[in-house]
Amino acid sequence: MQIDSIDFQILQLLNKNARIQWKEIGGNIHMTGQAVGNRIKKMENNGIIQAYSIVIDELKMGLPYTAFVIFFMNAHTHDDLLKFIDIRSEITEAHRVSGDACYLLKITVGSQDALNNLLNELLKYGNYQLYLSIKEVKKRYNATLVSGE
Repeated sequence: MQIDSIDFQILQLLNKNARIQWKEIGGNIHMTGQAVGNRIKKMENNGIIQAYSIVIDELKMGLPYTAFVIFFMNAHTHDDLLKFIDIRSEITEAHRVSGDACYLLKITVGSQDALNNLLNELLKYGNYQLYLSIKEVKKRYNATLVSGE
């Protein structure tokens, strides 16, 4: 599906506030709420809009430790590690990366013991380098959309 400038405007508004009402979007782009809803549904059905989410303050949730793990595999197949990453809620982001390492993992936990336990389990799949976050200096809540036109 090719998106047009109207779809792009809708995506920008949803990106700023995923809870915005269709009628309000329509008022901003001079369409009816129903027409906006139809376009949103079409983008959802075509996989352009994949999910709606919330941003959580980890500190207020009792998760004061954030760590970044550069992970190096010790096996040629990654399936077992990917299953492990999928089931562990402490691993909040995982990226396959280029270079010497295989993955970059973001981990949020409530204690050093919890972090240590997770790291011990990761050793089954390979080796790692650990970087602890001292202070978050920027958090981007919305992806920046760039028009393809």
